[in-house]
Amino acid sequence: MNRDLREIKSMDCCNFWKQRRYAGGPREECGVFGIYGHEDAANLTYFGLYALQHRGQESAGIVTSDGKNVQEYKAMGLVSEVFHESRLRDLKGHLAVGHVRYSTTGSSVLQNAQPFCVNHAGSTFAVAHNGNLVNAHQIRAELEAYGSIFQTTMDSEIIVHLLAKSWRKGIDEAIYQTMNLIRGAYSVLMLTEKALIGFRDPLGFRPLCIGRMSNGAYVLASETCALDLIQAEFVRDVERGEVVIIDENGLRSFAAMQAEKRANCIFEFIYFARPDSNIFGRNVYSFRKALGAALIREITVDADYVMPFPDSGNYAAVGYAQAAGLPLELAVIRNHYVGRTFIQPSQSLRDFGVRIKLNPVKDTIRGKRVVIIEDSIIRGTTTVTRVKAIREAGAREISMLVSCPPTRYPCFYGIDFSTKGELIAAKKSVEEIRQFLELDALHYLSLEAMVEASGSNSDRFCMACFNGKYPTGINEHVGKFSFE
Repeated sequence: MNRDLREIKSMDCCNFWKQRRYAGGPREECGVFGIYGHEDAANLTYFGLYALQHRGQESAGIVTSDGKNVQEYKAMGLVSEVFHESRLRDLKGHLAVGHVRYSTTGSSVLQNAQPFCVNHAGSTFAVAHNGNLVNAHQIRAELEAYGSIFQTTMDSEIIVHLLAKSWRKGIDEAIYQTMNLIRGAYSVLMLTEKALIGFRDPLGFRPLCIGRMSNGAYVLASETCALDLIQAEFVRDVERGEVVIIDENGLRSFAAMQAEKRANCIFEFIYFARPDSNIFGRNVYSFRKALGAALIREITVDADYVMPFPDSGNYAAVGYAQAAGLPLELAVIRNHYVGRTFIQPSQSLRDFGVRIKLNPVKDTIRGKRVVIIEDSIIRGTTTVTRVKAIREAGAREISMLVSCPPTRYPCFYGIDFSTKGELIAAKKSVEEIRQFLELDALHYLSLEAMVEASGSNSDRFCMACFNGKYPTGINEHVGKFSFE
């Protein structure tokens, strides 16, 4: 890719952005990281984003401030590709905010990369957003009717415009008014010349936590794994509807909004979050193991051993194997050096992109009855190729157990399956999916067993992708490309 098209050449926030289409990566969401009070703020933000790379691989950006001057750099690619030492040295300051993106609203192009940085009323501020706004189309139409000009096709820019409308009333009031207008999922980090700010939607869809370093610096991050990497101590989660403001006077917070119910995304536990993270008050690794163990209470399969498709099914497979008293075999090996933008050379090799990532151990599989543990089946296109490879390796029987219910409904809160037609379980019964995947047996964990394994009540989670019960109203215009 031509370097001039990949990067923002100037550090000035007011530069116009060049555009380029970018090949999509795994269907993740976004990750945010911010720090206040450390002389190596840019470097630590780099490492924080590195820990959160699983949440988005399309673009990465960092904005810093030294109390007066705000500087920015962002580009398409992985964190390690976008930033190097000389570039990080140019990002001076003791506070910073960073973002890794997977596009769930707006195309994967440079103009949509975050943090989104603007100059307004003599101030500069930047916003990094994880989530999706379900009333973005309505608000954007109203803003444009009154003369607002948008530079991007992402819903996150709406937050910037709403903040600017109330900016002269003070930062507290600007955030309060913004949060009372937007609906949906948002864990937002915001940087001004002198402060780091975080705020979270009143239903608490996406995680956001507070950490503190040994020198007193404060950290805000999507997941605790980012705190671990920079040796920051976990303090607490940002509460639902809470605004946290960190500046030279320390940390203060206020409740901008309150909601009787909560809607923590259960798919964060099932798939998105790193297993070494704690989110929503629970460790992800132990949650996934509990889901695997719950499967044995619903179905027993005669098999020689249990195996996952790495890395998605690893932890549920551990839980199932232990509960079932079966050996756990890593009978498929993952190639960790496959580029995220691998181009399939021809239609005749359409399966090559999947095969190059995972390769079965034929001697371990041949003649065996295997039970595969998978965390989810979304579209089914990748799964069918993987099952075919196991069959060709000589497996005698192949059963698959899925550690969540069938995903039958689209997500409008930041996961990239926003149309029902994408979901195999919305079009096929479990038996039809079994036949399509050419499995000897297929079983999904029930909704009730999934909730029981969580150790919490069902009213704590958003499970709309499984049961169609959306915690908020859904605008008919909601969709990844609704502004394009």
